[in-house]
Amino acid sequence: MTTAEKLVKVLTEKKMTCATAESCTGGGVGYAITGVSGASAVFWGGVISYDNSVKRGVLGVPEEVLATQGAVSPECAAAMAEGARRLLKTDLAVSLTGIAGPGGGSAEKPVGLVWFGLASPSGTVTEKKIFPGDRDAVRTAAIEHALQLLLKAADVETT
Repeated sequence: MTTAEKLVKVLTEKKMTCATAESCTGGGVGYAITGVSGASAVFWGGVISYDNSVKRGVLGVPEEVLATQGAVSPECAAAMAEGARRLLKTDLAVSLTGIAGPGGGSAEKPVGLVWFGLASPSGTVTEKKIFPGDRDAVRTAAIEHALQLLLKAADVETT
């Protein structure tokens, strides 16, 4: 059973819903979830906020965060997850913002860096990962990690 299948099963059993806010994965998490039969009962949707204008205008990431911390930061990831949860009115929302490569990295923010946000009734947490490999490998690993974060949160939360 895939992580997405486990997620849909747990969310269905707990009568919980989820949403996504994706940047570097371009909708890959939502694609993985909607590939599972029955996902429509638990997945409300997602926002692909590849451009900062969407992070700011749709998800409500403060301009100050984007200007001072950048789009690839824990502050941005948290605001993205909170924005998706608020916008789509779900129990859980996961966000991803990172540098998939091959370009765009720096010493402080290398290629492979992805910040995750997870917003739930218990609050919002962020997590940093640096994934090895090329663009596809980084994106695939980030999608899987986001699904695992949602699954873990669904296991912990009670409705």
